[in-house]
Amino acid sequence: MSQEKTPKPGRLIDSTPAPQSRLILPRRKVLTGLVGGAAGAAMLSKATNASELGVSGEAPVKGQGPFDPSWTRVLGKGVNSSPYGKPSPFESNVVRRISPGLTPTPQSSVAFTPLQNLFGIITPNGLHFERNHNGLAEIDPSQHRLMIHGFVRTPKIYTMDDLLRFRSVSRVHFIEGGANSAMEWGNVAVPTVQYTHGMLSCAEYTGVPLSTLLEACGIDMSKAKYILAEGADAASLTRTIPIEFALNDVMVVYGQNGEMLRPENGYPLRLLVPGVQGISNVKWLRRIEVGDQPWSTREENLQYSDLMPDGTSRKYTWIQEAKSVITSPSGGQQLLDKGGYYPITGLAWSGRGRVKHVDVSIDGGINWQRATLQEPIHTKALTRFHLDFVWDGSPKLLQSRVTDETGYVQPKMRQLREVRGTRSTYHNNAIQTWRLDADGKVHNVQV
Repeated sequence: MSQEKTPKPGRLIDSTPAPQSRLILPRRKVLTGLVGGAAGAAMLSKATNASELGVSGEAPVKGQGPFDPSWTRVLGKGVNSSPYGKPSPFESNVVRRISPGLTPTPQSSVAFTPLQNLFGIITPNGLHFERNHNGLAEIDPSQHRLMIHGFVRTPKIYTMDDLLRFRSVSRVHFIEGGANSAMEWGNVAVPTVQYTHGMLSCAEYTGVPLSTLLEACGIDMSKAKYILAEGADAASLTRTIPIEFALNDVMVVYGQNGEMLRPENGYPLRLLVPGVQGISNVKWLRRIEVGDQPWSTREENLQYSDLMPDGTSRKYTWIQEAKSVITSPSGGQQLLDKGGYYPITGLAWSGRGRVKHVDVSIDGGINWQRATLQEPIHTKALTRFHLDFVWDGSPKLLQSRVTDETGYVQPKMRQLREVRGTRSTYHNNAIQTWRLDADGKVHNVQV
């Protein structure tokens, strides 16, 4: 009885302009276990020429290439030559990017996370998306203060040293800008997942539960209905947050992925409101006021409200509903090998809790297959999913659809527009479609 032949791992490239053109899958996935552990090692041991390894098919030259690399005969740099570690120069194209023309000034703009280049669920600090409203605040932590006042028995002002003395907690959560995927409301607008979904990052945050600080100040629960969080940037950005959020899982954080926050992520202090649109995670946090009604601040009236088809504007839609996206293969990439094995992978998340399951379609939603979820699966955090895929060379329409633990199912774009219209800006959580053409190129489309 003949044994079924294992599909050969396919090659995939980023076909969009970049500082360096390089193969993505052969080096970073095939050579690091694309087909898994021993199987991957066996594949490499059997490879007899460069083309089988997904690199140049030219004959090896002494001192060049993977067979006789020059770096094996040169003394390397000394220990601590870079006191703070940096990525390899060969990864110089893996960076945040801005969308040219998106905003009139760089001080009130956004830099997008390169989701297509990342592994797992944790976003490196240097790649966490950046959204500022009045430039980046450079704050001396020794001069920074956090004031808590309003409906509390004892208003207090905390220094950073004060906050660091509280018992800390660490939790993994995503932050997604409310305007993530905003450019896609009316029609296809941008080519790659970095621009369609890159106002999204996930990290392990360390700090103090806000409930602990409110209790220390003697919060008056007979009057407290909302809090107002204010940042110390030039915009003095303020956001209203319901008290039930504040007393649940909201944190005052100073740590991100094991180190202090970066300046662009709110150093030395920010608010973390898990599952809620990014602007509520106020950076450079300096003041929390406890009140009995929403404040209706500038950002809550002029922006971050949802324009409905009947002309009304819906305010205070805090929660980021369940959403998912395939990050590879995705827009701007190209599959080079028909009959090649290409693992479909992506990210799913929900502002209401854990991801329950993710389904993937390769025919535009006609048929669905259940994807494998990669552990761990945290609440209100990114979850990585995978599905085996052998490309037969024919055109495909790639989609993912998440269902969260509440039973909410990610909607199609048509379903979302039936309720919200096409003039919205915020909270676009529609299913994303990537069209894989017969030539292997992947494009952003809507169906």
